[in-house]
Amino acid sequence: MTAELRLRPVRDDDLPSFFANEQDAEANWMAAFGPEDPADRERFDAHWRRVRADERIVSRTAVVDGEVVGHVVAFPVGERTEVSYWIDPRRWGRGHATAALAALLRELPQRPVHARAAKDNRASLAVLRKCGFVVIGEDRGYANGRGAEVEEWVLELAGD
Repeated sequence: MTAELRLRPVRDDDLPSFFANEQDAEANWMAAFGPEDPADRERFDAHWRRVRADERIVSRTAVVDGEVVGHVVAFPVGERTEVSYWIDPRRWGRGHATAALAALLRELPQRPVHARAAKDNRASLAVLRKCGFVVIGEDRGYANGRGAEVEEWVLELAGD
């Protein structure tokens, strides 16, 4: 785990880092369910305006040693709360995703919380499992990052 990672509310000056991280082709392929066109800055900005304006969404910037390393988000999908995260690909393998998700989960009073991961995204599945999520099902969906339908795991973090 990354002890020095902390979360804070998303600020305007975080968005250029988020946008830059989404330009990485490998990250988009791994995430699978990312933006339709990662290079479309107008859509990116509109997305983050909606996210930050919606009181039901908890969005946080992950910071390590004063540097933005990514973000984590909890958002409603129907009656469920789902979580998602995006870490700078240059920072992969350092425990930042696990630390950021664990910190976000400490902020969320509601359980259960749900997540999804492409079946072949072993790193994301490992992050979710380390944070207590278990696979409860599977689904298929169109993945912009791959230009195809992808099989995914549906996971849940149950309450006490």
